[in-house]
Amino acid sequence: MNPILPGGHPDPSICKVGDTFYIVNSSFEYFPGLPIHKSKDLINWELIGYGLHREDQCNTTVNLVDVQSDGGIHAPTIRHHKGTFYIITTNVYYHQDTKTTDFVNFIITAEDPAGPWSEPHVLEGAPGIDPDIFFDEDGKVWYVGTHSPEKPNFPGEGEIWLQEIDLSTWALTGERTFLWRGACGGVWAEGPHIYKKDGRYYLMIAEGGTSYNHAMMIAVSDVIQGPYIANDRNPILTTRNLSYDNWVHSTGHADLIEINDGRWYMVALGIRGDEERGSNMGRETFLVPVQWEREPFDWKETKYEWPVVAPKTGRIERFNPVPFKESSQQRATTFIDNFDKEGLNLDWNFRRVPLKDMYKLNAQKGSLSLQTVSNIIQERGQAALLGVRQTESDFEYQVKMNFTPAKDGSEAGIVVIQKDNNYISLTLQKKGKEHWLQLKLAEPGNEPRILKETHLENYTNEMIFKLKSSDHKYRFYYALKGADFELFEETKASHVLSKGYTGANLGIYATSNGQNNKDYAEFDWVSYKGFQKF
Repeated sequence: MNPILPGGHPDPSICKVGDTFYIVNSSFEYFPGLPIHKSKDLINWELIGYGLHREDQCNTTVNLVDVQSDGGIHAPTIRHHKGTFYIITTNVYYHQDTKTTDFVNFIITAEDPAGPWSEPHVLEGAPGIDPDIFFDEDGKVWYVGTHSPEKPNFPGEGEIWLQEIDLSTWALTGERTFLWRGACGGVWAEGPHIYKKDGRYYLMIAEGGTSYNHAMMIAVSDVIQGPYIANDRNPILTTRNLSYDNWVHSTGHADLIEINDGRWYMVALGIRGDEERGSNMGRETFLVPVQWEREPFDWKETKYEWPVVAPKTGRIERFNPVPFKESSQQRATTFIDNFDKEGLNLDWNFRRVPLKDMYKLNAQKGSLSLQTVSNIIQERGQAALLGVRQTESDFEYQVKMNFTPAKDGSEAGIVVIQKDNNYISLTLQKKGKEHWLQLKLAEPGNEPRILKETHLENYTNEMIFKLKSSDHKYRFYYALKGADFELFEETKASHVLSKGYTGANLGIYATSNGQNNKDYAEFDWVSYKGFQKF
């Protein structure tokens, strides 16, 4: 069943070592960055670590400390060569003072994909985004990049370029070659990958931008520097030809993998059309079968072989035959954390590198303490906020919190967040000697506003929050100590529709609203259960 990696897993890249597959995804402004999953059967995936998992990887040239929303880590490629894993990717950082943007392309390496990973090796003189790394049979290593051509024919025209990398110095070397500007318009030609099959080089790219016109194109050459000949049947994957109301759209930014028995598959991003032709989960990872077919035309002197994606239907299907007959898919629709382990569960993410000592785990007690830091949720900020991905449109999210604030303005609770300017929070806030329950909505272009607040006369020190999503509605509940749940308010689920590069996170949050104090909220457990739509 698709998606194979639900909930905010865009721009997938895949590699294989022996009988084990590995996928890495974009992570943009989130930390840790570059989530890495492994699988034996392409349909059941385990999160094993992150490529960017230490602050010292992310606080200098690669900056995830105060990076802008939808900046950060774009479109990685993961490859394995002679015992070493390589991830090559781009960090996009916008400087507000100079109104300029840095595109920092870099490589990290590891012997074990679960980590630890190396410091970023920055590739100087490498413009553009979405790089690919290709290890050729003759020992040469190639950088495949994107950029805007010097004299574009139209706005958004992209161009793919190639240059050799010296891995001993992490430097580009030799002549730079310009390969291709795409097949069907060439708007936003990006996300290149090169493959070698039967002695020929195949260059696959994304085109059309990561929305309804997203598409995959492919070309072939006898030599890696080109010239490349486009497949007459491009695009090889798209939803351009389907209704905007198809169950998944915007499919593209893909990678190909050959399995041990010679069959091929593609991993690609797509957006489920669950909410107003969109999704709160944003761009997710889907699996599609691929078969290679030779051109049948007698009049062609050279009959090229091309990948045919989803050969029976030409599109991503919700259900497919399993790649390996002995396996069956066990979708992980539940996440429960009792905070009884020494380290933080890998599923938790922060928006940017978190503040030092912002949280503390007490494994013996089974709790996580979150400081009411002075920061609030705001653009390029480091709020006391951590979350896990929303993986289904329908879900139930519960959190038990113990919170006895001493200072006026201290606040803590739950949040469903899409971006710094787009979230809904349900929190307990101390105002003078009183405790208030407050539901707040932030939407792009508007200041955050309170949808509802209520004075809680019977609050002691304990509360359970519940957010239930169904029928395109969010329903917010709360239960005081020893009491049943009460419905607090109902909103549209589309308030936090994904309109950027990432999906919604369900999190816990604390703030002192600008004050310096020593208050903290203690969370006993978090429970999430997603409900699949068929």
